[in-house]
Amino acid sequence: MSRAHTALRRAGLGTALAVTAVLTAAGVASAHVTVHPDSYAKGATDGALSFRVPDESDTTSTTKVQLFLPTDHPLLGVLVSPHDGWTAEVTDTKLKKPVRTDDGTITDAVSEITWTGGRIAPGHYEDFDVAFGQLPDDTAQLTFKTLQTYSDGKVVRWIEVAGSGDEEPENPAPVLKLTSATTSRTAAKTSAAATKAAASDSTARGLGVAGLVVGVLGLAAGAFAVVRSRAAK
Repeated sequence: MSRAHTALRRAGLGTALAVTAVLTAAGVASAHVTVHPDSYAKGATDGALSFRVPDESDTTSTTKVQLFLPTDHPLLGVLVSPHDGWTAEVTDTKLKKPVRTDDGTITDAVSEITWTGGRIAPGHYEDFDVAFGQLPDDTAQLTFKTLQTYSDGKVVRWIEVAGSGDEEPENPAPVLKLTSATTSRTAAKTSAAATKAAASDSTARGLGVAGLVVGVLGLAAGAFAVVRSRAAK
């Protein structure tokens, strides 16, 4: 085999590896369970949260999702939205510290919601919606630890929480930030723009990845041209 052919093969292999690395990095960056919106006002009432569960396997489907709600700072009046193909089992827990409200004292709250019976296919995601009557007003954030079970029995534990200033852990739990009333009013004025930005986020990521791939291919084309030029000499 000539040096030119060897060089061409190496250039082609380098291009393939570079493209794969770009695409893999883009996919891994968003493959974890998240809560939407990611912030709410402290003590907010009559709202809803959506938990997005992506299937990051290449071959197996997600068949079970277990969501654990905090009981040290409980959500009151939790209701689960029906979800096609899935059955939700709701577990209540007696609170160590009852919560006093205008309607009386609350002594128990939902601590776990388990969805079974459905399937999230590889490369797809599902949004599981949960409504609440009132959020706590005595904490800055709520952590929703989640277990995701695959059809082969594998369980991914989305339970890790990053400390202040730390990088995102490998299996982060969904975290809902609770803001002050003043901050919430400011955020409300820009909610439409935020929603539009979130909707176009995946498109922007796709275009960004495509641009990187095109750039890599352009560099590879230049390498091929140089190799051919040398071979011709």
